[in-house]
Amino acid sequence: MGTSERYMRAWEGFWAENTGEPGAAFWDADAALTAAPHTELLAAHVDPTLPIVDLGCGNGTQTRYLAGRFPRAVGVDLSPSAVAHARRADRDAVARFEQLDLTDLAAVRALGDRLGEANVYLRAVLHQSDPADRAPVATAVALLLGRRGRGFVIEPTAAAKEVLRQVAERPGGTPEKLRQVRKHDLRPAEVAPGELPDLLRGAGLEILDQGRTDLVMSERHPDLSPVTLPADWFVVAATEDGRPVG
Repeated sequence: MGTSERYMRAWEGFWAENTGEPGAAFWDADAALTAAPHTELLAAHVDPTLPIVDLGCGNGTQTRYLAGRFPRAVGVDLSPSAVAHARRADRDAVARFEQLDLTDLAAVRALGDRLGEANVYLRAVLHQSDPADRAPVATAVALLLGRRGRGFVIEPTAAAKEVLRQVAERPGGTPEKLRQVRKHDLRPAEVAPGELPDLLRGAGLEILDQGRTDLVMSERHPDLSPVTLPADWFVVAATEDGRPVG
């Protein structure tokens, strides 16, 4: 299938201009505030002997944390510049990073063939995907899980838009990190209420657990507290026959 030219251009443009340093991107919060608590939510369901794949890894901040919790961690991203940042930051070579279009399901299957069954971490990717790409991205999760893998999916809710509006309109103007998001035509928080469970089930994923939390950003409010976006999280497994649930 392949993502749209607009989407590829937007993300490659963003990461090509970004330094890739920890916290330089609006959403690149410390893993202690993101992947760590998310891994705890996944822990009751997961086989920790399987590798984990971080889909939409960006500069690899979360992937490097996950590499300390699983025997292997692979971060994949659409943007070649993001992958270059991730490799450069991985000074101890604890993870592996690859360029991958998640809507190219043949390429996703090839990754799955190389890894075998794997766990998956998908943080705030579906809401940034173009609407036509969301079902293939969810299918990519199912393909990588196999029978034993488990996935953790977390996405901002529609209420996140109001938080972003308030940040953009704060006294003194829009913060530089958010200006960069808008400059490159990245489109946050566009998933409709109730869309995520349908997307997941339609991709042949069973929802084992779910809840609501705050997704921590690297951007801070004037009082130095972190910007947080309300988010829904899901722990998922692939159905045995790969068919949609429900």
